Amino acid sequence: MSDTLIRPAFAAATAQAPWHPELRHDWTRDEVAAIIDLPFPELIFRAQTAHRAYFDPTRVQISTLLSIKTGGCPEDCAYCPQSARHEQSVKADKLMAVENVLREARAAKAAGAGRFCMGAAWRSPKERDLDTVCAMVEGVKALGMETCVTLGMLDAGQSQRLRDAGLDYYNHNLDTSPEYYDKIITTRTYQERLDTLENVRSAGINVCCGGIVGMGEDENDRAGLIATLASLPQHPESVPINLLVRVAGTPLADAEAVDPITFVRIIAAARITMPASHVRLAAGRELMSDEAHALAFLAGANSIFCGDKLLTTPNPAEHRDRKLLSSLGMQPMTATH
Repeated sequence: MSDTLIRPAFAAATAQAPWHPELRHDWTRDEVAAIIDLPFPELIFRAQTAHRAYFDPTRVQISTLLSIKTGGCPEDCAYCPQSARHEQSVKADKLMAVENVLREARAAKAAGAGRFCMGAAWRSPKERDLDTVCAMVEGVKALGMETCVTLGMLDAGQSQRLRDAGLDYYNHNLDTSPEYYDKIITTRTYQERLDTLENVRSAGINVCCGGIVGMGEDENDRAGLIATLASLPQHPESVPINLLVRVAGTPLADAEAVDPITFVRIIAAARITMPASHVRLAAGRELMSDEAHALAFLAGANSIFCGDKLLTTPNPAEHRDRKLLSSLGMQPMTATH
């Protein structure tokens, strides 16, 4: 078909009012599994359709993640080098000073980040430490950036304190399906994770919640994770999909690698089932080629972490991300405030 025939048809299609797919909260595992197994061209088409209904497909949210308290965690998450229970675990450090964190936040903003995320290796925060984190949140907010923290489990009072400090997002991942969860973590239950999400949501904080692909789970577990996230009473505003970074000394150091197409299928399933959420490429991007990144963006990913490290694992260098986005004709989103 000639270009002169294609252009009028394309113009007519794009001039129509945007279609907004229904936001469902009753997705079943079988439905999600069927989405994941679609022929790849059909899967990408559906993901792009859902994505364009809520977002500009040329815009990517840029966030930066800083470990404000590293190592010494009492949990036994099989993927995490910060667990004190694993061989060659990361050395435990003290909580960073507020001004040191704000210095990192200023640098992140100058590099184009609109959201600044802070992570601490705790089971749950102590009250004195929460005072310091609240001061960090207030300081980052004053810079005009969105704020996010991940501190482990929270009760209702702790959630409210963070909200009063101005926290925008709280990250607390489900990691995997309910059925596979005890193969990865035994020191905290799935229900405790769901309880923290409810406490955060009740306090009026946006939720950042996703999982990890490549921990030895099967396709049914991956569908179960997405179905669980997409069936929450309110979809997480941010859904980080992590590709396992295999770290020496952790129980998953020798886990089988996941091929890029399989990973992209999970990105697409998240986009189709949670079309109004930001779907983030999180850990594991250092392992992905530029071509795999491009496929993930086509599948509906519209958020990345920028910076040379994610907590304790490597991340693509900033210049590589800038070059990639430029080559794809994509630009960073601006912060909402």
